[in-house]
Amino acid sequence: MKKTVFPVTINVMDNVILMSKKELLEEVWKAGPEIKRRLQKAGSEKEARDELFKHLNNIERELFKVHSRKPLKHLHPIEKNNAKECIRVFKNIIRRENENLTGFSAISLLWRMSKNSSLLSETGEGFLGEIAYLVKGIYGRVEPPGKSVKTPVLKETRKNALVRSRVLDGYSSWMNGAINRYRSGLSRENEKKNLFLKNRVLQYFNASEKDWKNYRWHLKHIIKDRETLQKLVRLEKDELEGLIAAEKNSIPFQITPYYLSLFSPEGRSETDRAVRAQVIPSASYCNTVKQEQESGRDMDFMGEKSTSPIACITRRYPQIVILKPFESCPQICVYCQRNWEIKRLDEGEVTESKVQKAVRWIAKNPGITEVLITGGDPLTLGNSYLESLLARLSAIEHVERIRIGTRIPVTLPFRINRGFIDIVKKYHEWGKREVCIVTHYEHPAEMTQDSLSAVKKLKAAGINVYNQQVFTYYNSRKFETCALRKILKISGIDPYYAFNTKGKEETADFRVPIARIEQERKEEARLLPGIVRTDEPVFNVPKLGKSHLRAWQTHEVIMILADGSRVYRFYPWESKLLLTDTYIYTDTPIYAYLKRLHGDGEDIDEYKSIWYYF
Repeated sequence: MKKTVFPVTINVMDNVILMSKKELLEEVWKAGPEIKRRLQKAGSEKEARDELFKHLNNIERELFKVHSRKPLKHLHPIEKNNAKECIRVFKNIIRRENENLTGFSAISLLWRMSKNSSLLSETGEGFLGEIAYLVKGIYGRVEPPGKSVKTPVLKETRKNALVRSRVLDGYSSWMNGAINRYRSGLSRENEKKNLFLKNRVLQYFNASEKDWKNYRWHLKHIIKDRETLQKLVRLEKDELEGLIAAEKNSIPFQITPYYLSLFSPEGRSETDRAVRAQVIPSASYCNTVKQEQESGRDMDFMGEKSTSPIACITRRYPQIVILKPFESCPQICVYCQRNWEIKRLDEGEVTESKVQKAVRWIAKNPGITEVLITGGDPLTLGNSYLESLLARLSAIEHVERIRIGTRIPVTLPFRINRGFIDIVKKYHEWGKREVCIVTHYEHPAEMTQDSLSAVKKLKAAGINVYNQQVFTYYNSRKFETCALRKILKISGIDPYYAFNTKGKEETADFRVPIARIEQERKEEARLLPGIVRTDEPVFNVPKLGKSHLRAWQTHEVIMILADGSRVYRFYPWESKLLLTDTYIYTDTPIYAYLKRLHGDGEDIDEYKSIWYYF
């Protein structure tokens, strides 16, 4: 057997975002000269594929040997493990089966570029960046992912402990320094800013402090037109473009007066960038939605219509169902997965007969033990309606938990009033039935004194409160979600899920590579105490439900497209119980994400290990 040839030295890449395609291709060949040699020697695409499989198999054998040959013998076990994962991905992207699934051939492009670099026009920097990092990973020569600290081996145990303690101090200092960048709504500076805008809103509507504490006043004064919004806050050029596009395409936006008080009055700032993005639709969002509507494309990305056995019900799991008695919210989130069915506030009511039929259907299905009341936001409904609904559900013997899915603590905390608290206390019986709140904080800036007061009322009544975060571009910076977890937990809210952004075309502004949420879990969340990082990172597979984002068993990269998009195959939660369908998903390119971060002033060197999360 011919000996496997390894490159002797590999230089670490410069900032990948600043490199040209030509420079990136040179990095690929510099990192893997043997790969280039085999590709150039191959007389056909089939031969190129066979040659690379042989080469990768030879490296893999060396990695699994007890005594590897140079240079692999000197690799750290972590570097070897990373090399194995990179080999697996590389093998996946050159498999014919995956070419058939995705309609793209990475091996064809690489083979042809090895012979003719002018073919760079067929690819993007994202593809070349992915291949360059994969090749470097295969040979085990990558930069340490974070703070590289080697603890010296000392004879005395106490000295070892002190050295280790200093290393941990370094991690803690690093984390706290980053977290302090993201101010919560409880910070003095944000409280001062919020109070200023609150007073401006009250003055504009000729309202009083008593009005401000009345949630019905807020519902009557929802901000849903550009003119009113412009009179209250300064809007950026791109925000104005988005609102004009929303008007032109009849796409609704709604902001509660309370939530508007979280804005920075004089324009977008570090403290409100995530707040504004959630409620001001971009021009690209509006235009894409309009195109989808005109083309007749089904915008039900999650396939809810095919998992709805009866009106108002969605069922994806054995023991829990979603019940939707209302189809609007006081505030519309741009990235909502149900944007295709969310209506304006005055159009959101669901007929009582439909809801009653749905409740009777639940009563006839003893396998259902849990009901999630959501929508739309069910707390937009009055207390009498909610009590009637909770009473009917509580009368069903096999229902042991009722979740209320609502953003009200974030968007309209005054709705959590005594009347509502009395209702949930009435039907919440420890040992028999739990009534709990599942809410949706996206950013630390959303935890204000008013919001905290609402949570305290719920906790004082014995009601558990859980949070589902959507991991978007606007909360994905280093330690940004850690800052959210910390303020939530200390405020009495348990982090529950961190959702990867949906692959909806219209919400491209919000999308983040799967690799980033995996990186966040491993390198940032892991530094927090376990009781704080209780949320589970998940990808919601259309029709089939949540897939955890922690292990190869749940998903794998099967292709890297010309623009650098990774294509994943997801193995749904039932895959160990049933030979169910898999799901093919095209992710947003890592390169595009890093370039956007770079454009927003982030040091992307802090994210460099993202390429090795698969």
